[in-house]
Amino acid sequence: MTLNAEAQTLNSTKKPRQKVTFDKFTQEGFQKDVNRRVEEFFRSKDISKNANSQMIFKTVWILIGWVATYLLIISNLISPIGMLLLALGHGFFTAMIGLNIAHDAIHGSYTKSPVKNKKLGLSFNFIGVNDYVWNISHNLVHHTYTNIPNHDEDIEQVSVLRLQPNQELKKIHRFQYIYAFFLYSLSTFFWVLIKDYKKFFQHQLGGHYRKTFPKKEMFRLFFYKALYYTLFLVVPILVIDIAWYWVIVGFVASHLLEGFLVSIIFMLAHIIEGTEFPEPCPEGKMDMPWADLQLHTTSNFAIRNRVVNYLFGGLNFQVEHHLFPKVCHVHYPKIAQIVKQTAKDHNLPYLEQETFFGAVASHIRFLKKYGRPEPAYAAS
Repeated sequence: MTLNAEAQTLNSTKKPRQKVTFDKFTQEGFQKDVNRRVEEFFRSKDISKNANSQMIFKTVWILIGWVATYLLIISNLISPIGMLLLALGHGFFTAMIGLNIAHDAIHGSYTKSPVKNKKLGLSFNFIGVNDYVWNISHNLVHHTYTNIPNHDEDIEQVSVLRLQPNQELKKIHRFQYIYAFFLYSLSTFFWVLIKDYKKFFQHQLGGHYRKTFPKKEMFRLFFYKALYYTLFLVVPILVIDIAWYWVIVGFVASHLLEGFLVSIIFMLAHIIEGTEFPEPCPEGKMDMPWADLQLHTTSNFAIRNRVVNYLFGGLNFQVEHHLFPKVCHVHYPKIAQIVKQTAKDHNLPYLEQETFFGAVASHIRFLKKYGRPEPAYAAS
C-alpha cells in the first residue's frame, strides 16, 4: 500500500466538518465601500499594489543576510560562541524571509506575475516550510474562517494552550501565561520536523476538506524537506569542526528565535483582548459578512513603530492584511486610515493596540483569562 493510500485509509472514518457560509459580502455594505475607496486611492496616486523599490531592497538584504550567516557558520573561521550568535542571526533572517518575502509571494501580492510569485514562494521550502500546506492552512483556512472555532486551525494549538472559549479548560491552563512564550519559540522547530507532515496527510484542515493528496505535492514535500535537512543539519555536521551535538544546539537555537518572532505576530493580531470567536448558526451560516468578520476577529498593533512596520512584513497591520491580502504589505500604512474610517462609517469595530509591548500585555491578560474558569455571576 502506498503512503498516500495509507494516509487516506487512516482518515477514512472522518467526515468533512459542517461547511460555513457567508452573505454575498461583495455586493453591499462595508466591503463594497472599503474596496471602492482603496481602489480609488491606488488609482488616484498611480501606485501599483505590488512590490516597490523599497520592498525589493528589503528582499535583497534579507536574502543576503540569510546566505551570509549560513556560509559563515560552515566556514570553520568562526569560534563556537560566534557560530551560536550567527545561528541566532540566521534564525532572524529565516523569520524575515517567511514574514516578508514568502508570505507576500504565496498571497500573490509581491508581483502581478503568478509565475514570479510562485518562484518567490519557493523560499518557504528553503526555510523548511511546505508552501502547499501553508497555502491551504493559511490562505484558504485562516483567512476565510478567522477565529471561528473548529474551522480556523490557527486557534487550535497544542492542548496545553487554551486560545478560544470552546476549548476544554484544564488545570495546567492556569499557568499558560507563563509557559506560552516558550512554546511559541518551539513552533517552527516542530513545524519543519512534524507539523507539515501531519497536516499534509490530514483530509480535514480546519474548514477545508480534501479527499486526496496530490502526488506531485507529496514528492515536493519530501524533496524539499530532505534538501532542508541536508543543508542545515547534514552539511554542518560533516563540515564544521565541532561535535555533532553542538550543531543540533545551534539548529535549535536558531529555531527558538525564529519561532518566537513568527508566532508572536499571530498571537498579537488574533489572540488578544477585544477579538471575538464567532460561531455559525446550526445550519452553518455566519450572521455577518466575511469582511465584517475580519474586523471582529483581527487587531492591529504598534502601527506607528517604524521598526515593527519594517521587520514584521506589515503584519502588525493585520486588519488591512486580512481585507487586502493581494496588496503588498509595504502599502498597508497608506491604506490603514481609509480602512479605519470606512469601518467607523459602517459602525464596525477597528481593533488596535498602540504599542508592541502594550499588545504583549494584552495577550498575557488574554491567556490569564482563558486559563481560568469564567466567573460565576449571581442572578440579579
